[in-house]
Amino acid sequence: MSEIYDEKEEAEVKEQTAAEDGTEVTAGKKSGEETPEAEGKKADLTENHSDASTTKNAGKSDNSEYEDVCFICRRPESKAGKMFKLPNNICICNDCMHKTMETVSQFDYQGMLNNPQLQNELDQLTKQGGFPNISFVNLADLRGDGGIPNKQKLKKKKKQENEQPALNIRNIPAPHKIKASLDEYVVGQDHAKKVISVAVYNHYKRVATGTMDNIEIEKSNILMIGPTGCGKTYLVKTLARLLDVPLAIADATSLTEAGYIGDDIESVVSKLLAAADNDVEKAERGIIFIDEIDKIAKKKTTNTRDVSGESVQQGMLKLLEGAEVEVPVGANSKNAMVPLAMVNTRNILFICGGAFPDLDVIIKERLSKTASMGFNSELKDKYDKDKNILSKVTVEDIRKFGMIPEFIGRLPIICTLEGLNAEMMVKILKEPRNAILKQYQKLLELDEVKLEFADEALEAIADKAMKRETGARALRSIIEEFMLDIMYEIPKDDNIGRVTITREYIEGTGGPVIEIRGNLLLESSSELNPPTQGNT
Repeated sequence: MSEIYDEKEEAEVKEQTAAEDGTEVTAGKKSGEETPEAEGKKADLTENHSDASTTKNAGKSDNSEYEDVCFICRRPESKAGKMFKLPNNICICNDCMHKTMETVSQFDYQGMLNNPQLQNELDQLTKQGGFPNISFVNLADLRGDGGIPNKQKLKKKKKQENEQPALNIRNIPAPHKIKASLDEYVVGQDHAKKVISVAVYNHYKRVATGTMDNIEIEKSNILMIGPTGCGKTYLVKTLARLLDVPLAIADATSLTEAGYIGDDIESVVSKLLAAADNDVEKAERGIIFIDEIDKIAKKKTTNTRDVSGESVQQGMLKLLEGAEVEVPVGANSKNAMVPLAMVNTRNILFICGGAFPDLDVIIKERLSKTASMGFNSELKDKYDKDKNILSKVTVEDIRKFGMIPEFIGRLPIICTLEGLNAEMMVKILKEPRNAILKQYQKLLELDEVKLEFADEALEAIADKAMKRETGARALRSIIEEFMLDIMYEIPKDDNIGRVTITREYIEGTGGPVIEIRGNLLLESSSELNPPTQGNT
């Protein structure tokens, strides 16, 4: 190093003397060229230093598909601007860096920064093994090596030269095709499937076209009302899988007013953002299904603040109508130290579903208001045995249940689902593509055993499910109950080839029919080679 400084001093002296004499000094090279000696010196300087481009995190933020997030204010790079990269994957935005430097430089802390004696004492203490009775913690070690996780970062927007619309109106399936696809998975509920197919088709036409002839098309949010176990959630899950759009299923029971314990109202949009892999543009054309929407109805008799009832309905008005809301990324509350993303809910389809218990009582009261005597009178028990009483629901009934008028007005499509009868239960068992019986048959096929159900057994299962009054969910629990012993005993014996579930086994008066594998082989051979009858 001393040789390099000596050469620099000699060069400066030569330049000064040349300037006094008025002559130019040639360094033996042209501009931009270096002598072999200088190149040798540079090679010696970089000999023991590692190249920064070969480090572990080199170019990580530039090549990553996620944006950098400020460690202090938690704003993404698209909002805060260029970031300062610090060790241990810490990024600081320009504003926070300036505020920190201004705060530090504003106070001298009673001359501590410019006190050489104090600095010497600190150096001696560090050389002796640290400060007595004082231990320091590196905050970066507590955060882990990866910094802020990717689930709390936003994806970078990719710039394309020829940008095409995300949705093409020609690629949207027609309503009859959507319903035909739903028919393969969901049994019955033809009216509900028609309503949902038309609503989804019109919604995505609206998203794809924007405005047509300066006419803005309003959103067609849906309110689904039906008894428990009739297929509300399953219908929406199937719909999202067929359309290949991000879907978020949220539960309204955990939503509370801002500032109280529970999930904020914006958490339903943050779940959609997570389902879209933190891609805001993809999330803005997704579907949000809010289940148990009847649980946020106004409480009729309460003396305390209703933080999970009417206030939640009022907070959801802006989401249903369509507005730009700040959504926490990867968290359920805005108070969490996570980045906030701006999401426009104008093109998000909201589907709200609920069982609305005791709504049938309100409908019966309205229908039986007419006098029970005289002309045009009706019996009070006329609607007691009507299983499809929910199909006669009106907006007034829902308002009387506890939903505020502003909330109902933002759900223009009211769709009711029918209660399941025994015939529909039998179809649910065997007809859909993912039927329950097909699932158990597949399980026993892995053990090379055929499983069959007699028609009388299916009727007995449906009758038992109707008595439980929990919808299609009762079918799975009943079959699981009767299949337990069969699934336990079959792997013990390799000779079992076929098991037939009978009505007697379901009713508890008999057992299943078990056939040995050898008999099945004789039956199959007799079917292939039927006996020939000779002429008499």
